[in-house]
Amino acid sequence: MENKVLNIVVIGCSDMARRHMDGVVAKEGAKLYGICDKHEDILKKRLEGFPDVEKAVTDYREFVNDPKVDAAVIVTPDQYHLEMTEAFLRAGKDVLCEKPMALDMEQCQRMIDAEKESGRRLMIGQVCRCTPAFLQAKKLIEEGKIGELFFVESEYAHSYAKARGVDDWRVTPERHGFIGGGCHAVDLLRWIAGNPGEVYAIANHKCLTTWPTDDCAVAIYKFPNNVAGKVFTSIGCKRDYTMRSVFYGTNGTIICDNTSPTMTLFEDVGPLENGKSSFTKGKEIPIEINNHNITAEIDAFVNALVNNTPLPVSSLEGASTVAVCTATVESTKTGMPVKIKYPKA
Repeated sequence: MENKVLNIVVIGCSDMARRHMDGVVAKEGAKLYGICDKHEDILKKRLEGFPDVEKAVTDYREFVNDPKVDAAVIVTPDQYHLEMTEAFLRAGKDVLCEKPMALDMEQCQRMIDAEKESGRRLMIGQVCRCTPAFLQAKKLIEEGKIGELFFVESEYAHSYAKARGVDDWRVTPERHGFIGGGCHAVDLLRWIAGNPGEVYAIANHKCLTTWPTDDCAVAIYKFPNNVAGKVFTSIGCKRDYTMRSVFYGTNGTIICDNTSPTMTLFEDVGPLENGKSSFTKGKEIPIEINNHNITAEIDAFVNALVNNTPLPVSSLEGASTVAVCTATVESTKTGMPVKIKYPKA
């Protein structure tokens, strides 16, 4: 694909989809060829900001069958990921599908199979891997700045009370908040600490009482190298959105999130003269605030396609995060620990 400008279409015209459109427009070697939304009024409004697109449609199938389309970016409600991803892959288009990859493992496996059988490529949009604070945390951990990890935790606290989504797409029994939103925190910890082998979780339903799923869940994981982990997810909490995350090591601690201008690093400075150990008070490290760094995500997607290099978040990675999330929900229902079964390529 060297020297080729990729014609990319974005399916969905939400604000999140707009960020993907901005990313495509900003990327050299890519062109925003078209946009799609089944709601004509939403499509027309979004088109006002992107008047140069060649094609705007209400049926994504018009792009599936369009030979000019090289790749599709799917930013639709989770329930449509399987149908749309399969269609584009089997039509010979590469796909970037927003998180979560799908809502259950059967759907994920079908998407993996479609990718393999079509010979095309599927990337999953787990944007925390592009968030400046989390990138810096991973770098510091890999450099040994805080020693050996022993406990990691993250939270997805995001009130959905006034964010039900167009057509109430978030308010469905198949979309558990831990899968649809908590997957951010799960994927972040997987990216840094590896694949957990087992989960025990509890949940309750006290905030969004008219919704069909639990709105709060707390999960405890067994990560490789005997690292303990925890994810807290609430979609009904009464507070500002945050993904506060903490990484505890034998020589220090990192505290960070995706909405603050700084992150905090505590380091063990070794024994003092009186024989007592000491830590830094907490060094504040300036961090760019880029909660949803979609531009970096689009950049990585296009680069991988053009240069035929590995995708930063493969279909197997996306499905593995869903595997952890679905096992977590299962544990909340059974009250028992659940061993996590990961997908095969």
